[in-house]
Amino acid sequence: MRRRPYDEVMGTALVTGATSGLGEEFCWQLAEAGHDLVLVARTQEKLDDLSNRLEQIANITTEVIAADLSQTGDVQRVAERLDVQPDDESGCAPVGLLVNNAGMGLGEEFLDNELETEEQALDVMVRAVMVLSYHAGRAMRRRGVGAICNISSIAAETGMGTYSAHKAWVKAFSEGLAFELEGTGVTVTAVSPGMTRTNFHKAADVDVSDTPGWIWSDAETVVSQALEAVRRGRVLVTPTALYKSANVVSRLTPRWLMRKVMRAVPHM
Repeated sequence: MRRRPYDEVMGTALVTGATSGLGEEFCWQLAEAGHDLVLVARTQEKLDDLSNRLEQIANITTEVIAADLSQTGDVQRVAERLDVQPDDESGCAPVGLLVNNAGMGLGEEFLDNELETEEQALDVMVRAVMVLSYHAGRAMRRRGVGAICNISSIAAETGMGTYSAHKAWVKAFSEGLAFELEGTGVTVTAVSPGMTRTNFHKAADVDVSDTPGWIWSDAETVVSQALEAVRRGRVLVTPTALYKSANVVSRLTPRWLMRKVMRAVPHM
């Protein structure tokens, strides 16, 4: 596929949570657009498999970093990859697009869950996003070009437990960072998907079998709309017409009523 000017300047993209769900879809769509990729996920075998398929089918170059983003040392290894500049001796290409996609469903209400699990989720969906955005933002600002795409959620508007709180933080943090980077050539986009057909809920052991079909979005649409928003430099995007409308309704709904409504929704 012929690259757009955006793709030429952004070059290599780093995607966290790359081997499943939205992360894998980001990888395929970015590869189709001609981006080389740095794939970050926990499992080496899955990384190697995805890397081989992307290189063979999309004819791009990939790197893999096996990292658990709940672990400080692993986050630091990914951060060091984001620090790379064109004049470094590493031989690696600078990262022009960071996609902070890695996440985890909790499947339990806060007080019924293990505190260790809650802390891991906080590290993956808040601390890692902050650290990687810091390193990417500074490196990109120095070069005068780049983009950061942080995956929030429509759940950020719901007050639905700690998952909602983490995603609300991602959204607010992204807006603030976008304002800070305005005029530097670096953009920040927060993406707020709704319910999307991936393996996310199954991995979190969340039963969504009774969820009606019309509520679901597909990963291809969510990612394509997210990447288009990044290309346009938009700060906030809620993919699909259904969830754009739901986002508007949630902002107009009194918070006490929103809390009552959300009691009927499967816990993240």
